[in-house]
Amino acid sequence: MIRTTYREALRQGLREALARDPRVFLMGEDVGRYGGTYAVSKGLLEEFGEQRIRDTPLSELSFVAAGIGAALGGMRPIVEVMTVNFSLLALDPLMNTAATLRHMSGGQFSVPLVLRMATGAGRQLAAQHSHSLEGWYAHIPGLKILAPATLEDARGMLWPALQDPDPVLIFEHSTLYNLEGVLDEGVAVDIHSARVRREGGDLTLVTYGGSLGKALAAAGQLAGEGISVEVIDLRVLHPLDDATLMASVRKTRRLLVVDEGWRSGSLAAEIIARVVEQGFYELDAPPARVCSQEVPVPYAKHLEDAALPQVPGIVAAARELLGRA
Repeated sequence: MIRTTYREALRQGLREALARDPRVFLMGEDVGRYGGTYAVSKGLLEEFGEQRIRDTPLSELSFVAAGIGAALGGMRPIVEVMTVNFSLLALDPLMNTAATLRHMSGGQFSVPLVLRMATGAGRQLAAQHSHSLEGWYAHIPGLKILAPATLEDARGMLWPALQDPDPVLIFEHSTLYNLEGVLDEGVAVDIHSARVRREGGDLTLVTYGGSLGKALAAAGQLAGEGISVEVIDLRVLHPLDDATLMASVRKTRRLLVVDEGWRSGSLAAEIIARVVEQGFYELDAPPARVCSQEVPVPYAKHLEDAALPQVPGIVAAARELLGRA
């Protein structure tokens, strides 16, 4: 048990992967001499050298495509994209090559690529650096989508992701890098299942990534009102762990989803649709969701806060779902 930060946990995961497998290397903008935009890779260049920690030109299209080529060639690349908005520049090689090649080759080729990127808002980085687009990527067959929200997941998801024969995208919420806590180094981490982070019996609250802390805070506040909330951390956004979701909904009979993505076409909508399809008669109330306002993320702090899911809004939605508004 050690006290550390989310950033340090990510760095520890990188260091362990680089030490365990000589095929592993890290590439991306400013990951070497600068130490990474969020200082996650600081010190790794000095420790592992320029062959293993590679700075790239500012061209997401080219270096993500190069990572795909390296994976096809037998390497285990970890490609870092500075922010999720910029990953759209690499959507063509990700969707049309990495995600499809196993299918198009009849299983003859795989792309064991890991792509890391910062996602989400809350740091006043405005509309070109702040969106939550992981739900878009979760729409694409052939990609596995991870969203570590805890120190254990930040450290432990990388190695199993590198063992996956297909592309894995890891979305690190930008507000979590300074998160401090105690890391249990003995915790085994998988990249297949959701986790129940708080047990409850009155309401299932489903979320992931940067919204997990808000969901737990809302559950704590509701507990003071006699409302028992079960909080589920999705962790894996594609493929979704339907079994864990349904087991909780069958127990609580009510569902609230908190998703920092926009409401229309959101991951929250997919979760609600699945629960209704699989357990309509288990529900005692229509499912509800709290999503970001459908606007580009504002720069001004008060407007940014107003655009995102916050604890008071989650609490209000839970009360309404339980008929206590």
